[in-house]
Amino acid sequence: MGLKPFFMYFGGKWRIAKRYPAPVHDCIVEPFAGSAGYALRYPDRAVVLCDVFGPIVETWRYLIGASPQEILALPDVANGQSVDDLGLCPGATYLIGWWLNAACASPGKTPGSWMRKHRDGHQLFWGPRVRARLSEQVGAIRHWAVEQCSYADLDPARVTWFVDPPYQQAGRYYVHSSKAMDFAHLAEWCRTRGGQMIVCENEGAAWLPFEPFMVAKGTSGSSRSGKSREVIWLQNNT
Repeated sequence: MGLKPFFMYFGGKWRIAKRYPAPVHDCIVEPFAGSAGYALRYPDRAVVLCDVFGPIVETWRYLIGASPQEILALPDVANGQSVDDLGLCPGATYLIGWWLNAACASPGKTPGSWMRKHRDGHQLFWGPRVRARLSEQVGAIRHWAVEQCSYADLDPARVTWFVDPPYQQAGRYYVHSSKAMDFAHLAEWCRTRGGQMIVCENEGAAWLPFEPFMVAKGTSGSSRSGKSREVIWLQNNT
């Protein structure tokens, strides 16, 4: 039984994760964890989440250790109030921040305009419905682990690797953006891992021999069409 997202993150894969190959190993490693959309589909596996972005790591660290009662006791953020005013630990502060604006690359501080208008009881923004759902799910990830590190620091274990890096073109919106990514190094790293390798990218990327995968709903805006043409690269060294 899969889990619903614990928070929303720009480029998250939860909606389409079921379309990717199922894991063939007992352990899943996401080297660019984000909101862990793939691992959430298989929460009973051993899961290791890795990310260089501190707020991502602290959010997962908090969720893995939080009790249902602790989640239910988290406060709302009133209009005109900042999440920093709540006096919470960093992980809880970041968790609420992710729910203040939908699918952003960094946690918010105050409720966005859409949330201020539609917040009461809405399942997509921080409030009682979100707290209730998260409280029902946290027990299922107690065995997960999270590390703040680069993909390059991980041992070449025979696991299922789900590699969803900042996309070469669209990944410029992240704090640790694709502009600073050495894609030649990442490609070699992917080729030399043991186990099952699933690598995500967008149409036009050529740092691996990607193949067309699917057209997914994406973020729309002045420079974005709202559609993401996903490509994929697979390798099995089992």
